Amino acid sequence: MSLTEMDNREITYAQALLEAVQQEMEADPSVYVFGLGVDDPIGMYGTTKDLHKKFGAHRNFDTPISEDSMTGVAIGSALAGMRPIHVHQRMDFLLLCMNQLINVASKTSYMFGGEFSVPIVVRGIVGRSWGQGAQHSQSLQSLFMHIPGIKVVAPVTPYDAKGIMISSIRDNNPVVILEHRMLYKNLGHVPKESYELPFGSARSLSEGKDITIVAISHMVIEAMEAMNLLKDKGITIDLIDPVSLSPLDIGSIVSSVEKTGKLLVVDNGWTSCGASAEIITQVIENLDNTSNYKFDRLGFANTPCPTTKSLETLFYPNAQSIAKKAYQLLTGLDDWNPIFKENKAVAKFKGPF
Repeated sequence: MSLTEMDNREITYAQALLEAVQQEMEADPSVYVFGLGVDDPIGMYGTTKDLHKKFGAHRNFDTPISEDSMTGVAIGSALAGMRPIHVHQRMDFLLLCMNQLINVASKTSYMFGGEFSVPIVVRGIVGRSWGQGAQHSQSLQSLFMHIPGIKVVAPVTPYDAKGIMISSIRDNNPVVILEHRMLYKNLGHVPKESYELPFGSARSLSEGKDITIVAISHMVIEAMEAMNLLKDKGITIDLIDPVSLSPLDIGSIVSSVEKTGKLLVVDNGWTSCGASAEIITQVIENLDNTSNYKFDRLGFANTPCPTTKSLETLFYPNAQSIAKKAYQLLTGLDDWNPIFKENKAVAKFKGPF
């Protein structure tokens, strides 16, 4: 990959996912895509657009609203040598697949001593913005992080989305990909050629000396805006995108915290028993002496997601709340309220349909 090619070519997050899948389908006839709406004209926000025209209806097809049984199809075909990509319009619907994923897919390789494997990719799309409500807005990454045998990733940039998707398709065991709907239109530099990114490798998005912020999924976008607010206070941050949640690159996070002395984890999910709790715990376990360090976390408010716009604004962390929490952690003061300016993509969105 030449740097010139990468620097001169920008595509969206959705296009990066589509390109990754298309290249893998071209290279490997065992790869196929299925799920609700994957062959409609929009193609699942553009991520599966026209795959059925290029590869035929047997390799990209719509399914009944029966997530449990369709996951069984994915597992069975994977055991038979296929590499299915199962697309879920909402991550919430993965709750209907838990027995299949946790008791069968994740444990098959272990139970059979590596003689059999279940190479499936499970795409769970997170649907936020007003009107989604309590049953269509959940980020359930921490549930899957709890299970050995399942990799969990949450790419944020188009470059990472393509590389992680290709790595996930080629992996011999289940991978759950968390895709935030608000990322699909974001642009980024992506090479045309196929490439893999390793699991368990975090990405440093900015370097600073005052505080480490680890942000997950769409919270990276909010944290980057918070970083600009904190500059007004002379505060610089080490911003880390873990990319891979299981396995987790704890070493990179620990190295940053050793430098800054303070860690704020911002999760695209609830904090109780969540990814933020696990990250902070692992950091503490890897530090020699925690007496000189400070830790805090932000996530969804401790309630189901409200439907109305005004309440939803209070439910999700945003640039303002992230900046304020980082300032409090750093100074111990509560005398600063940065001006709230909603993320442009979030503000522009007017409802689920």
